[in-house]
Amino acid sequence: MARPEAPVDRTVLARAELADFLRARRATAGMTYRQMSDLMFGMPSKTTFERAASGASVPVLETVEAYVQLTVTKEEEFNGSTDAAMDQARKLWIKARRATRAPYYLHKAPDPALISNRADFSRALRDQHVWAGCPSPGEMSQMSGPGMLPKTTAHRIIAGRTLPVTPTQAIAFLKACYVQAPEALEWLAAAIRVFADSRDHPDWGEAHAHVQEQLAKNRDDPPARLLRAVA
Repeated sequence: MARPEAPVDRTVLARAELADFLRARRATAGMTYRQMSDLMFGMPSKTTFERAASGASVPVLETVEAYVQLTVTKEEEFNGSTDAAMDQARKLWIKARRATRAPYYLHKAPDPALISNRADFSRALRDQHVWAGCPSPGEMSQMSGPGMLPKTTAHRIIAGRTLPVTPTQAIAFLKACYVQAPEALEWLAAAIRVFADSRDHPDWGEAHAHVQEQLAKNRDDPPARLLRAVA
C-alpha cells in the first residue's frame, strides 16, 4: 500500500493554494507521481512532482505546466477548458512567487496611468517585475523570445540602471512580467508620454501611431484611460 501523502504545508497561504490546486487535479485524473514522471521520461522526476504539490516551496513554472498538462481530464478536453486550467495554474504560481519574494509594502500591481516621467517609468517597471514574482533575467530573456530581451538588459532594467530603448524591448520586458495585451497597451501609452519627444528614441513616435491605430479599431468603446494617456 502506498504511503499517505504528507499534509500540505500551510506556512504561506499562496503556496498552499497552488499545492491544493495541483493535488486536486492529480486526484481527479487518478494518477500517481510515478506515472506522471514516467510519462515525462523522468523529467520532471517523481520527487519533483511531489515537492511541487507539497506547499513547502514554489516550484518552477515548467513543473507546474507539466503537472497541468498531465492531469487534463476528458471533460476538460471536451469542454475546451484546458487553457483555462493552465491560466489558473499560472496565476496561482505567480501569486505564490509574489508571496515569497515581493516586499511587504507592494500590495497591488503598478498603475501605468500614473507614469509621467522616466523615473516613474523605471520604478513602475521594477515594481511590475516584483509583482510578477521576480523572474530572473534568464527566465525573462527566454520568455520574451530570441534576441528580444538580452539577460544583461533585463538585469539593468530591474536594477534601475536603464530603461527599454525601443517599444519592442519594452513590450518584451512586460511580456516577461506576465502583462497581457490590454494592459500592455496602457504601458505603451505611458512609455510614449516619457519618450515621444526624445530625439534619442525616434521609435516611440511610431509606437504612438500604433496606439492610435488600436484606438481606431475600438472606436465604439475605446479604453478611457488609454485615451487620456495619449491625448
